[in-house]
Amino acid sequence: MASSPCGNFDSGLEIKTRSVEQTLIPLVSQITTLINHKDKPKKSERTLAAIHRVGQAVSVAVGRFVAVGEAIATENQELKDEMGHACFEARRAGEAIAQLTDVGSALSSHSDGRVTVFSDRTGMVKAARLLLSSVTKVLVLADRIVIKQIIASRNKVLVTLDHLERVSTFQEFVQIFSQFGNEMVEFAHLTGDRQNDLKDEKKKARMAAARAVLEKCTMMLLTASKTCLRHPDCESARINKDAVFHRMRCALEQVIEIVTDARSSGENKILSASIYNSIKDFKSSVECLRENLHSLSPQSVGGQLEALVERTEDFTDSAYTSHEQRQAILGLCQLARQDSQQLVHAWTEAQSSKAKEATEEMEVAILKTCQSVNDLRRELHKVAVGRTSDLLKVHGEQSPLRALKTAGAEGNLEDVAEYSRTVTEQKEQLVENCRLLCHVSGTEPLEITCIHAEETFHVIGPQIISAAQTLALHPSSKIAKENLEVFCEAWESQLCDMALLLREINDVFEGKRGDKRPYLSLPRPGKHSANLKTAKAVKLDAEEQTSMAKLGLELRLLSSDIDTEVEKWDDQEVDIVRQSQSLASMAYNMYLFTRGEGLLKTTLDLFHQAEVLSEEGLQLCSSVRTFSTQLVDEEKSVVMTEVDKLVTLCQQLQAGARTPVQGKTATFQKVDSSIQKTRAILTAVLSLLPVCNKLNRKYKSERSSLGSPQDWKERQDTSTPVKDNEVLTNKNGDEFGVKSLEQHMTSLNILESN
Repeated sequence: MASSPCGNFDSGLEIKTRSVEQTLIPLVSQITTLINHKDKPKKSERTLAAIHRVGQAVSVAVGRFVAVGEAIATENQELKDEMGHACFEARRAGEAIAQLTDVGSALSSHSDGRVTVFSDRTGMVKAARLLLSSVTKVLVLADRIVIKQIIASRNKVLVTLDHLERVSTFQEFVQIFSQFGNEMVEFAHLTGDRQNDLKDEKKKARMAAARAVLEKCTMMLLTASKTCLRHPDCESARINKDAVFHRMRCALEQVIEIVTDARSSGENKILSASIYNSIKDFKSSVECLRENLHSLSPQSVGGQLEALVERTEDFTDSAYTSHEQRQAILGLCQLARQDSQQLVHAWTEAQSSKAKEATEEMEVAILKTCQSVNDLRRELHKVAVGRTSDLLKVHGEQSPLRALKTAGAEGNLEDVAEYSRTVTEQKEQLVENCRLLCHVSGTEPLEITCIHAEETFHVIGPQIISAAQTLALHPSSKIAKENLEVFCEAWESQLCDMALLLREINDVFEGKRGDKRPYLSLPRPGKHSANLKTAKAVKLDAEEQTSMAKLGLELRLLSSDIDTEVEKWDDQEVDIVRQSQSLASMAYNMYLFTRGEGLLKTTLDLFHQAEVLSEEGLQLCSSVRTFSTQLVDEEKSVVMTEVDKLVTLCQQLQAGARTPVQGKTATFQKVDSSIQKTRAILTAVLSLLPVCNKLNRKYKSERSSLGSPQDWKERQDTSTPVKDNEVLTNKNGDEFGVKSLEQHMTSLNILESN
């Protein structure tokens, strides 16, 4: 396609979404076929018929497409002129292509003198360019309608948010919050679709961060507002509530910045602050000297390095960096300076001798300079990741939060003040560590996630303190206690997110794939849903959503642990490895469900996935049993004990997934049970994998020394029955985005006023 004459049909039309891109691909393919046909002197009837058929198909498709565009223009007067012109051009180009491909028979096409694709190739190219340009224009204009819908939805949310902020009675609050919930569901649908449709990964990450804020803040807004209504004269309650409203407005504004391509200060911060980017740019500049000795000046190289070294002060100036770590970083910075100076010396000599390319001495200096900054990056990564890991272990105990909640419930203002200082110190450490992780994250989407985590800790820390102060002033208030609990849970949730972020940064640093492999095995309707035909998907309330989020994060961690464990196997093609990877991928899908993302859009989808996961788990048990036949009694006993546990868990999950339920409470209990059983299955697999790997290596070594003609994998392949293909591809899926957040929006329809 890149080589076709229509490759750059209109450089002024930037395609920003996957849906527009995917819509154009078939059209580009057909037109490319027409333009790139082999121009043979003699054309067969079959060739002529094929060209005619493709040309007519393009014309008919364009006609239908234009009809839709014209209908959009009628409904949106502000786009009527532009859309009308684009539709006119598309129709004209489609008719031209139809005429040029109306080649008739082999005889008539040569004898009647008509202008065709064979006689007017230039005309065909012009028509193709006009068609692609006009069709793209129609699609881009239609995309403006989507942006307009998001802006309109945001505006409705803002108006209702203003009303919520000013209410003075519970009755009024309940009424307006119900309206707010419906509007947030609509906004979640539109922004979720947009996030999945964006081509730019950086924008997707920013959108995900903004939507995560809105999702979590919805519950905070509920409890903070109720607390303020219950205790209207409490200053700490007002501060707590105001912070939530402010953060929601900022997140709403960020969404609009993304969809309208407005520049933001946050984006500029990301691009300028990362040490990883500075090292990458510095190495690129240095390596360019191999090709062009005059591509930059010695002063610019020195300036780049000094700017890079200056950014390491975030590490060396930190009170939490150990003396040894600080000395190691400073030493590597000094080494980078020395290597850079040697490079400048060799570079100057090469220029003086009028060398046309880098000399051998200069090549060595380039390699040493690049190596020294690589070593610096490795040390910074080690410090940032090590400090964050240690911090998460300490904070995982959550003792200061527990003490703060206890002090608040007891009305002890002095203890609340003391533990608030501890929480503030923790917050400052976490904020600083997020900043360090941002320096070494390795990709722009991860940098954005680090900044989002930094902002979250920075905001939630003071909110926890104001909520605790309110509870201490009103220790018998149930709503004040609930409010503090909500903010503490948000803190814990962000700690879990930070643990996931740490793993992803490590994966990037180690060169692993940053994203999970998609598992597209949603069961076909009817295959796994015989007992679920009358079941209905239901909404989860705030408490249920919070519970699901915690379980989901545990699934994500366990699935990542399994991926790490299977990578230790020498042979990645054995059934045990492949089945374990499948289990991890399916569990990851279930984790995405708890976040309102991914392929699982409803509770029914979740139950289907749970049933498929249980079947895959039973297949894994069968594979491990086959493997155990070569083990001695004691080893076999250890393995089979774990297998029996796994079989029981898989059977329990399978039975639960197939059991029909009715009603909201029963459905939630089934969701909770399915995810908990899945967590238990992953835990069992995680304990089984290293044992099997160790024994596998042992027996492979013994067989190798004894000249064994066949390994256990070959026996396993002949004894394991071939499974039917239950995989559904994503070809007919929701290609314009995933509409799943309605199931998972926090507390949008259930409101307690007491």
